[in-house]
Amino acid sequence: MSVADIANDLVKLCREGKNLEAVDKYYADDIVSVESASGPGMPAEMKGIEAIRGKNAWWVENHEVHSGEANGPYVGENQFAVEFKFDVTNKPSGKRMQLEEMALYTVKNGKIVHEHFYYNPGSMGGN
Repeated sequence: MSVADIANDLVKLCREGKNLEAVDKYYADDIVSVESASGPGMPAEMKGIEAIRGKNAWWVENHEVHSGEANGPYVGENQFAVEFKFDVTNKPSGKRMQLEEMALYTVKNGKIVHEHFYYNPGSMGGN
């Protein structure tokens, strides 16, 4: 699959709420995931597919998603970017937030090997 094929399918899966399916389908076992900031019990950088699955499970457990958008992808030679927008409530705090972030994915040998999420850490309120 080309980078564009992977990017388009990942965005399609995210729009359908199938983020974990996208992880299972496209992420390398040794993926590196970087957030703009660390959170309580959550380091800014995580390594390995199991850590990424755990991060996704934490997100689902701690956030009620009212709506979401995935815009793009914006494709380069071995990378692509996706803009995400979410209207969520942080379950522990009860705080409703409008979140926006850009995700940059790097592809090697048909798998996503690196993802980096860019956002204003102050906007993540309940994290």
